[in-house]
Amino acid sequence: MLRRYEHQPFVSCLAGVYGCRWRRYERSQPGDCCCNKLEGASFTLLVAAFCLTLVFLYFWGQAKNDYNDFDFNFGNLGFWFPWSVVLLVVAAIFFTYVTVLMLLAVCLLSEGQKLYLHWGHKVGILVSLTVSVIATAVLSDLWSKEWRTLLLSFQVTAPFLHVGGVLLMTSLAWPVALHFFRMKLILVMYLTILVSLYLVPLGLYSPCIKEEGTLGPAPALIGHRGAPMLAPENTLMSFERAVEAGSDGLETDVTIFDGVPFLMHDYTLRRTTNIHEVFPNRTNTPAAMFTWNELERLNAGDWFLSHNPFGTAGSLGAEDRQRAGNQSVCNLQTFLQLAAQTDKLVIFDLYRPPRGHPYRDTWIQRTLEVIQNESSIQSSQVLWLPSDLRALVQELDPEFQQTSGSRLPLEELQNNHIVKLNLDYTSMKYAAVNITTNLYVISQPWLYSLAWCAGVHSVTTNAPQLLSTISSPLFIMSPDKYKLMWILTDLMSFVLILLVFFFH
Repeated sequence: MLRRYEHQPFVSCLAGVYGCRWRRYERSQPGDCCCNKLEGASFTLLVAAFCLTLVFLYFWGQAKNDYNDFDFNFGNLGFWFPWSVVLLVVAAIFFTYVTVLMLLAVCLLSEGQKLYLHWGHKVGILVSLTVSVIATAVLSDLWSKEWRTLLLSFQVTAPFLHVGGVLLMTSLAWPVALHFFRMKLILVMYLTILVSLYLVPLGLYSPCIKEEGTLGPAPALIGHRGAPMLAPENTLMSFERAVEAGSDGLETDVTIFDGVPFLMHDYTLRRTTNIHEVFPNRTNTPAAMFTWNELERLNAGDWFLSHNPFGTAGSLGAEDRQRAGNQSVCNLQTFLQLAAQTDKLVIFDLYRPPRGHPYRDTWIQRTLEVIQNESSIQSSQVLWLPSDLRALVQELDPEFQQTSGSRLPLEELQNNHIVKLNLDYTSMKYAAVNITTNLYVISQPWLYSLAWCAGVHSVTTNAPQLLSTISSPLFIMSPDKYKLMWILTDLMSFVLILLVFFFH
């Protein structure tokens, strides 16, 4: 009877792909185990590889917000390369491979077949497991911040991950019910995980699960070095694109040499200019050691077209590409004039020049002169971030919005007249403190949605053109809707699993 109703072509295909046993597959007999000890160990490794590759793929997928920083930090080999995308593709390939093997094993078990995994697949599983463990360990050591990003992502995805987990465990009910009489330990493990999944929502927290009418206004957008996905960073074109995209403010980095503060994020000029062509013997010289006349000779746009750091340069039209390729280093005065004309807030990091620099001790005073005397920007538009000589700056211009880049005691914030915090986005939980908070750098819609639900006032972003189109947070729902969703999911799963066990 078993042979008569067996799906022979289907089982033959499963056994062939899984173990290269196209004709010699074997059905489990009543009272027998589904596999020998070696195959049992192989299946255990397969499950472990599936879990680890899934965790790593999810981990690195949620880290997309910081891919540009990752490529920048790991791109110090003298050339630009999208390391983050390569790592994502490798993780996806390993996960797909291990998932296919898992599906084949589950289908074979559902058909009552014994497991025989081909040695080539055993090697493949070990490679997948090893690569996932090493990659996770290396990234945890060099990029530990991303684990905090992962925890933040659960506040958005946990309600849906719960539903997916329950559906997965429900689909495994058939092979578990078929074999549990011979392997009761598997049943105990299965039921433990299932009950845990059923109860997860009781301890789940998400700021995006909130009553209707309690959602605050969308966070204001501050263009990080302008709009670096649409134009070369820290150039006039980049800031103009940020204004056109609907940014409420502009962020940049300021350094100084011969009395002309200019915009440059990096310590050297290698990454964002053609210094290797104009000054080939000074490529490692600090940016602050160049005169303004020398900086005006550099091109600050060609690198954007050739390196394409965000993968968006190809979307530019011919006119925009030509203009982007002709950008030069922008000075602070030009930047402030644009902000004054468009009524935008400005915030910037101010780098102190190195020892021996002519403005080593007066760099703040010179920057203040440009703001107050050489531009038409209103002092109230300036979010003053540098902590050096803050008391002096407050005395010289009390209209600046004093901004702190670190979490300080409330008393110290009040004593320093600080009205705003500028924090890394992983400090999102501090947005609930009764002080205006700006988070940097947020460029992914899910992260922006989470900041919106958490009550963040503004965010610094690489993608103002994208975030400005979001009319409401993603994944937002009321507590009643969420309760209905998870209770119905648990009930339907429980009923289906009971029917499967009753059938067997």
